[in-house]
Amino acid sequence: MHLLWTLIIGGIIGWLGGLIVGRDVPGGIIGNIIAGFVGAWLGTLILGDWGPRAADFALVPAIIGAIVVVLILSAIMRTSRRT
Repeated sequence: MHLLWTLIIGGIIGWLGGLIVGRDVPGGIIGNIIAGFVGAWLGTLILGDWGPRAADFALVPAIIGAIVVVLILSAIMRTSRRT
């Protein structure tokens, strides 16, 4: 049950990151989950482990990290479409 809850919260974090930036995460639901997990890892690495928590995610650093991941992914996708 914990794994399912973690996947749901990771997907929501990735979705929020894309929503705040105004860009869709490539890959749909799976892309949102991956962006949420990578964003949570990156945000916690950079900002530390603080703020409200859900499913072992520190939500504020995770959402900020997801925003960074979405920005990086959208920049990569934009440059790959040009070539």
